[in-house]
Amino acid sequence: MREPRAAPTGAAVEQEATYYQAIEEFFVSHRGDPLFLSNADWLLIREWRVAGIPLRVALRGIADALDAHAHSWSRDRKVGSLRYCAAEVEAARERWERALAGGDEEIDAGSALDRLESALAAATGLGQASRATLDEILKELREGRSGATRRAADWESWLRGSERTLIEALRGEEGAGAVARLESEIDAELSPYRQRMPARVARQIREDAVARRLLEAHGLPRLSLFPTG
Repeated sequence: MREPRAAPTGAAVEQEATYYQAIEEFFVSHRGDPLFLSNADWLLIREWRVAGIPLRVALRGIADALDAHAHSWSRDRKVGSLRYCAAEVEAARERWERALAGGDEEIDAGSALDRLESALAAATGLGQASRATLDEILKELREGRSGATRRAADWESWLRGSERTLIEALRGEEGAGAVARLESEIDAELSPYRQRMPARVARQIREDAVARRLLEAHGLPRLSLFPTG
């Protein structure tokens, strides 16, 4: 079976780990306390990542929560957990989705879908199964855009489900041996992060890194309105 095209060493893991690290560093520095995140905090970040909340939106929500705390009656008490910021992160997510649907964001959903459609159409080196899967995704994307208006959240959910289907097709075409070697490379790149993160978080980064490498081997981006967010 064909080997996935090589990527810079550590690049796939670094791209995925950046989301977690950036939130950790932002929260710790703005909280004004040298303590690092708890396992529960890491798992909350994983929830945000899996839900497709862009990094800048998550950071905006955290900042809003900590700013509000700084002006509250309880400001002398340290914020003990990232969970304190969860409601503001969700509020920031809702504002982002409304702005995206209304075309008020830096990039609206239509522009994001235009670029994604072009990137998917330009994919190379696909096998029969993955080509058929991608063609079906493109067909549904075009039909969905010509039909009733979808909310950004609905598009994001559909894109993530479509990506999972495409990844499975790509994994099958690469073959078990090639995928196992790729996973071993990812595991080696992930080793510096494992001691600081719960196992479920490390597994999520591993899965995302493998997905990114499989897609990049064919010139494909992550299937998301904000694939690098």
